Amino acid sequence: MSYLPEEEADAQDTAEWIQRAGRRAVLRAGDLREEGYCTDLVVSTVEDLGSLDIVVLNAAYQENRDGLENLPTEEFDRVFKTNLYGLMWVARAAIPHLRPGSSIITTTSIQAFDPSPNLIDYAMTKAGIVNFTRALATMTAEDGIRVNSVAPGPIWTPLIPATMPEEKVESFGKQTPLGRVGQPAEVAPAFVFLASPEASYITGEVIAVSGGQPVTM
Repeated sequence: MSYLPEEEADAQDTAEWIQRAGRRAVLRAGDLREEGYCTDLVVSTVEDLGSLDIVVLNAAYQENRDGLENLPTEEFDRVFKTNLYGLMWVARAAIPHLRPGSSIITTTSIQAFDPSPNLIDYAMTKAGIVNFTRALATMTAEDGIRVNSVAPGPIWTPLIPATMPEEKVESFGKQTPLGRVGQPAEVAPAFVFLASPEASYITGEVIAVSGGQPVTM
């Protein structure tokens, strides 16, 4: 599991839950915006665990914007490097280690299909992830490696109160047909399914966990 150094407490807590389930957790602190770290992350993981079968590409950064004309280059550079560059660097390093039956799972968003103007750069990267997923799925199919994506809708995570105006937090998720925000525990089963043998004939797909908001592209 990769995480930023300032997320050490959360990483240790997550590792504890993994260990309670009788599994081994290997933690790596670093920044996915750095190519060398992404490569080393994969190499050290294979060395520690002996093999690599499932890769979940989930890192993301977003920030509310008040107009494209006010968006500094260093800000959208951070978004693109976190959401796209890191994803490609890790996937590129991982593919040589994956065997037939392995699974790569990316994380897109409802923003890829219904972008919010104030998340313009974030939405761009999430649309890019959809195309990356479909192209890589075709590229790796003959090697028996499946590549799919999960597209969460409005999900209650720390990102919401941290990046959204307070007046919008109260109504967050109410625009969905189900009329409420989703919880992380409701997203997790989609990843588990795509990683499992039950999804052995599924590749290049996007599974929406969006409370009924349509996902089409």
